[in-house]
Amino acid sequence: MEIIDSPVEIRKGEGFNSEKLKDYLKSQIPGIGETITVKQFPGGFSNLTYLIGSNDSEFVLRRPPFGNKAKTAHDMSREYKILSALKSVYPYCPEPYLYCDDPEIMDSPFYVMERMKGIILRKDLPPEMGATPDDDRKLSENLIKVFCELHSVDYHSIGLGDFGKPEGYVKRQVDGWSRRYINSMTDDAPGFEGVMTWLSDKMPEDTDRPAVIHNDYKFDNVVLDPSEPLHIIGVLDWEMATIGDPLMDLGNSLAYWVNKDDPPALQMIRQMPTNAEGMLSRDELVTLYGELTGRSVENFDYYYCFGLFRLAVIAQQIYYRFYHGQTSDERFRLLIGAVKILEKVASDVIESSDI
Repeated sequence: MEIIDSPVEIRKGEGFNSEKLKDYLKSQIPGIGETITVKQFPGGFSNLTYLIGSNDSEFVLRRPPFGNKAKTAHDMSREYKILSALKSVYPYCPEPYLYCDDPEIMDSPFYVMERMKGIILRKDLPPEMGATPDDDRKLSENLIKVFCELHSVDYHSIGLGDFGKPEGYVKRQVDGWSRRYINSMTDDAPGFEGVMTWLSDKMPEDTDRPAVIHNDYKFDNVVLDPSEPLHIIGVLDWEMATIGDPLMDLGNSLAYWVNKDDPPALQMIRQMPTNAEGMLSRDELVTLYGELTGRSVENFDYYYCFGLFRLAVIAQQIYYRFYHGQTSDERFRLLIGAVKILEKVASDVIESSDI
């Protein structure tokens, strides 16, 4: 098995005119020759990611998915802007090279960036890593440390003071994701009424320490050094980044985190190797985050519950596209099952919470 994250042939219905792209890239980026190769990275359910090769150079192209899209999602210019601003102070960002919204080149806006070649973890740790339980623990600690580095960035100093509105952030998120869920419901989707009501009723006050937040920080969005796999060299997929409450960011991340002793239903929807023997548990990750940042992590049940709900909405929005024939990607068929599991887990969090 190849340990380096590698592209594959383009999925049916997700190609584009490579000749138009080649001519445009030749005028913009040194090193583009008379021919280019285009392959697609297979992971992810949202924006589409391609590897562009020409001569000895490699680049990564990001574009929105095909079909109808949520109105405020998949903003390529926003993703390009934050990468351009962050790169100088947060070295884990890939170098952005260009942004294009010319419909003559592609049917949607896109941007091109550096390829960060390394290991990207999927559902299970590759045997080639030879990771021990101590390695697993170190890797999960490093994941949180790099996260904390992001939340410590002085965003005003790099020109991102107007990149988001931290005032009222939690309320906008709860209200917005509730609307998105209602608008994307299908006949076979759970109602989520109790969860949405609890999130609205128990809403915390605005944080007094807003930060740059990634909003999709997880193992399959970080790049590991092939020669030192416990070392993180890159953070990818900045499409949902903004300025907001970092505890909401942490809650979103831990919604993906399945402990090794979690019940079978959660194990069924696990996407990353968070259940490996030495990995920190969600509670341990929250404690470490609080120690590293000096932030209070009391009442974290709220942020975790929101993260579960938001993850369910994302899955439901994608499933909605499949349900209505806007995409034929068979990976999306099973997402409704994940939505139902997440509703149950979020309800259980509420039931056991002291908030």
